[in-house]
Amino acid sequence: MPEIPEHAAASKARTGKEYLEVHQWVDHPDHKTERHDITKILESAAIITEKYGAEAAQELVHHIAEDITRRFSKHLAAHHEGVTDTILYFTSNKSKCPKLP
Repeated sequence: MPEIPEHAAASKARTGKEYLEVHQWVDHPDHKTERHDITKILESAAIITEKYGAEAAQELVHHIAEDITRRFSKHLAAHHEGVTDTILYFTSNKSKCPKLP
């Protein structure tokens, strides 16, 4: 998952502000799991809105979305590699092997 500086840079590109305090809040080691819980995103957004405003709460949502995207991309890449390897294993004529996206 992206580190805090990467999240801050993405926020700055979107809003002109880094929202470092938001990214530090969501990634705080003692609360990281619960603050990334998508079933609690409305509660977390309410906390951030109260502390830092609505735009900051939107950056909280972006932070979590970026983490989800990174995590799933990593697993999809591994899955893609495994499927490709399996198809190649069971294909005697490699030139006719289907190409996966």
